[in-house]
Amino acid sequence: MKKVVIIGSGFAGLSAAAFMAKAGYDVVVLEKKLQPGGRAAQLKANGFTFDMGPSWYWMPDVFERFFNSFGKKISDYYSLERLDPSYRIYWEDAPMDIPADYDELKKLFESIETGSSKALDQFMAEAEYKYRIGINKLVHKPSRSITEFIDWDIIKGIVKLDVFTSMKKHIATYFKNEKIRQLLEFPVLFLGALPKDTPALYSLMNYADIKLGTWYPQGGMYTVVKSMYELAKELGVQFCFEHNVTEVKIDNGKATGVVANHKNANKIFDADVVIGGADYHFIETKLLPAKYRTYSEAYWDKRIMAPSCLIYYVGLNKRIKNIRHHSLFFDVSFDIHGKEIYTDPKWPTKPLFYVSATSVSDKTVAPEGCENLFFLIPIAAGLTGDTEALRDSYFNTILKRFEEKVGEPVENFIVYKQSYSVKNFVDDYNAYKGNAYGLANTLLQTAILKPGLSSKKVSNLFYTGQLTVPGPGVPPSLISGEVVAKEAIKYLSK
Repeated sequence: MKKVVIIGSGFAGLSAAAFMAKAGYDVVVLEKKLQPGGRAAQLKANGFTFDMGPSWYWMPDVFERFFNSFGKKISDYYSLERLDPSYRIYWEDAPMDIPADYDELKKLFESIETGSSKALDQFMAEAEYKYRIGINKLVHKPSRSITEFIDWDIIKGIVKLDVFTSMKKHIATYFKNEKIRQLLEFPVLFLGALPKDTPALYSLMNYADIKLGTWYPQGGMYTVVKSMYELAKELGVQFCFEHNVTEVKIDNGKATGVVANHKNANKIFDADVVIGGADYHFIETKLLPAKYRTYSEAYWDKRIMAPSCLIYYVGLNKRIKNIRHHSLFFDVSFDIHGKEIYTDPKWPTKPLFYVSATSVSDKTVAPEGCENLFFLIPIAAGLTGDTEALRDSYFNTILKRFEEKVGEPVENFIVYKQSYSVKNFVDDYNAYKGNAYGLANTLLQTAILKPGLSSKKVSNLFYTGQLTVPGPGVPPSLISGEVVAKEAIKYLSK
């Protein structure tokens, strides 16, 4: 039986492992941490359970499709709850709950801007078209050649896909009110690039947000990791934890095995195919000899990265009376913080931030009578000066704003606090420039213009995850694993 070695057990690595095992290969996953999940790790402390990374569950159809591929259903592994309201936005003046019901959302829009409910229908019709084409046609392409996109549905709909229009301009053609514009821009600002630099194709994210909804898997996002891990094991995948990969062995342009250090001893895992689910830049620059690297350091340095993050995991010994599962604090300037992430990278002066309170929806994640809070500030990738003093300063700043907006004291009720930022992303995940989300979704970093999912110099080395196609985010990572598995299977079938 041919052997497949996968480096890393994040969502993309888990997905690739499951698809390769289903195809009948001997699959081994090497993971340097104690648990699967990569950036979607879980932290347990003082009775609190935190999702350390992804906290938004969007595009439920992508998750369902993944499990359906193996004759399973989501409900075989975990239960989902649709959040209503989907989230709350704290503006400078008053908070706004975003209802899950579309008709209620239209009423909200109309109360803010006359005529905007009809405009929203038109905007969402276009967004749905992009989502359907994107999910069914675009994201499942391996993007190895432009010829893959010679598809009649794509060609005839190229104008409707708005590839050459920016999100900012696209939204502005429909809505005048600044709050509505910011509401529709936030998915790309937090996860990709400035709205003025993001193709309007990505209004498909607004369809995912508004029509498909915001969900919560009981137990947290790590429940999804555990479910994929269990499925992979059912399919026969072998997992080796605390195995830190130090080298991909190459002979005459072909990977022959992977060297991993386990408890100070090196072990070689023979391979007919190697799939890198860890940081692409790290694998290329640290695990491969120079002559087998596809991309130069100059190439990587020119990539536009999606944000890194400054995160706080906070446990309170009281409940907060008026809080939602997801809250976005847009009480300061969008433009200034956006420029400090992308245009003039620096530690933000007045940051936007996000809070997830999973204990609002889940009794299992905090002791009785306690609250589980996750604070996140998006920051530029590659920043230096990530010190504890800096982290404490930012926490004090956003905590005061949080207390003011929720109308309750919080600081004196904190019984647990842990921070996580640039240094941790580098140490734990070898993340290039300490990135949290991968590459920004700009036009020049789309499809064939992303780092390729296959090495140009090592015939049986493939890549998956947020630095290659289709892009950053949990659903794209699931798809990335499937796409790379299909390409690896083609190679092995030659």
